[in-house]
Amino acid sequence: CVRDCRRASSVSDMKEIVVIIGGGIAGLEAATQLLKLGHSPIIVEKSERLGGHVADWNRLFPDLTPAKDIVEELIASSKDANIFLKTEISFINRLKDSYNVMLSNGISISTRYILYTTGFKLFDAQKKEEYGYSIYNQVITNADLEQWFNTGKDKRISGKEISKIGFVHCVGSRDEKARNSQCSKVCCITAIKQAIEMKEKFPDAEIYCFYMDLRLFGKKFEDFYIKAQRDYGIHFIRGRVSEVSENIDGRVIVKAEDTLAGKPLKVTLDLLVLMSGMVCNPESTKAASMLSLPIDSDGFLQSSDNVFHITSSPRKGVYYAGACTGPKTVPETLAEARSAVLEIHSDITNQKK
Repeated sequence: CVRDCRRASSVSDMKEIVVIIGGGIAGLEAATQLLKLGHSPIIVEKSERLGGHVADWNRLFPDLTPAKDIVEELIASSKDANIFLKTEISFINRLKDSYNVMLSNGISISTRYILYTTGFKLFDAQKKEEYGYSIYNQVITNADLEQWFNTGKDKRISGKEISKIGFVHCVGSRDEKARNSQCSKVCCITAIKQAIEMKEKFPDAEIYCFYMDLRLFGKKFEDFYIKAQRDYGIHFIRGRVSEVSENIDGRVIVKAEDTLAGKPLKVTLDLLVLMSGMVCNPESTKAASMLSLPIDSDGFLQSSDNVFHITSSPRKGVYYAGACTGPKTVPETLAEARSAVLEIHSDITNQKK
């Protein structure tokens, strides 16, 4: 009994306030783990709901797991955290051994630990005018398609006869003109997932994926790709799309070069989906500038290093998790959240000794 009481007292003594900037899956998982360790996480989320981009998705690769199940579980497990929605960081003052965080709602928080989980934003497909987004009616983005999967509402898809669909990979990624030479990591597998889902909804449709290289590094990703070809008959065309136009019927005409076959290709589609890649969230750089945190060459927040201390910043007590430092999958994001929490808890424990 004495041992248990001492242990409880020790845990109570180590209780620490941790400010988490961002209420996506990284922020929610971090809050969950901090609560388990006896700390007091505070989530600051600028939007009116939790879950970030994953909350906007319908199903997740490669198992087609419903995204809402993941988000709902994370929200439920972090419900005891203090959560501020529709709230932004007004400024952060660095004190001697702590930080004063002022919120847009007027609340001031004193803390020794800040965890950035500010995530990413999707590349604005309108910047690639040659693909016709917002110019041609039947050109949409991956995010638009997920919205349709969730709601069934999109006049560009609903109630139409869809017989041919195209997916363009690497929109805004690996593109010097778009000022982003980096791979977004998840676009290839997302295109495959969405192509399969569209084939399920339109079984007679022909579906084409236009890609530069297929980068399928994750567990079961290659199996998913093989399944798309073997079981769903999805066509994969290696080559960049050079031109998109619209015919008199409102269908989309795509011109590309099939580099494997060594010949040009022209196909008329009922729907063209642009796979917008991940780019840095401006809110990340805005919040980072308050502490003069460095920005990497790709525009994301710069970790202490890219191998051993990827969740650490150069500032004491400031940590990162998830896509604020670069494109991440859902499992990577959750793993980084847990890792960052362990680093914070380890530092708290060492400080208390």
